[in-house]
Amino acid sequence: MLEINQLEKRFGQTQVLTSIDLRVKRGELVFVIGPSGSGKSTMLRCCNRLEEPTSGTILLDGAHVTACHGRALDAMRLKIGMVFQGFHLYPHKTVLANVMLAQVHALGRSKPQAEARAMDMLTRVGLAHKAQAMPGALSGGQQQRVAIARALALDPKVMLFDEPTSALDPELVGSVLAVMKQLRDEGMTMVVVSHEMGFAREAADRVVFMDGGVVVEEGPPDAIFGNPQSDRLRAFLSRLNQSAA
Repeated sequence: MLEINQLEKRFGQTQVLTSIDLRVKRGELVFVIGPSGSGKSTMLRCCNRLEEPTSGTILLDGAHVTACHGRALDAMRLKIGMVFQGFHLYPHKTVLANVMLAQVHALGRSKPQAEARAMDMLTRVGLAHKAQAMPGALSGGQQQRVAIARALALDPKVMLFDEPTSALDPELVGSVLAVMKQLRDEGMTMVVVSHEMGFAREAADRVVFMDGGVVVEEGPPDAIFGNPQSDRLRAFLSRLNQSAA
């Protein structure tokens, strides 16, 4: 579903990504871990061209994301749902209006169609009863679930999650992870950058470890967490265990 080939990204003279190769199968949940500054979020942002790759190719379901420009790029981005650390909801619009907006303006759906789809997605994330609420009246976990509903309403082929729980209080994290696990069970293709290692162990099909802008190691969760092959991954997991102790 998603194919990254020899992806490179530089900011000026700083090399942030080096020769990244990654394949994500249809319906697969790939979890990306690594220390801060390892290039995880930059890689995600290159997938929908929020960051322009310096070189390399990215394909979505066989179509070249990196070859798209103008309206073709806009159309391609609609197929790549993205959920950020920040919720990016319009504070002056209701929850329902937030989930409807891109459907009307980007997909050209009628308001009744967009409203019906929005209510379906809000039901899916357990927030139909908050449709007329303003974002400021919701908890952080609820706002993030609205952001997920907004992305899902556009019928994406793949969902990218960039640290979706890092801005949340610990007691709110579970509600967001539950929605993500439900999406995984329903067959949504997902790439998740997160520090929620328990969720990675439980829900991921494959874990990718990045460090220094390269993919160092990848494999099933049991292998990555239980039998790391590289010194860099062993050191990273050791630091995590020490901080959790």
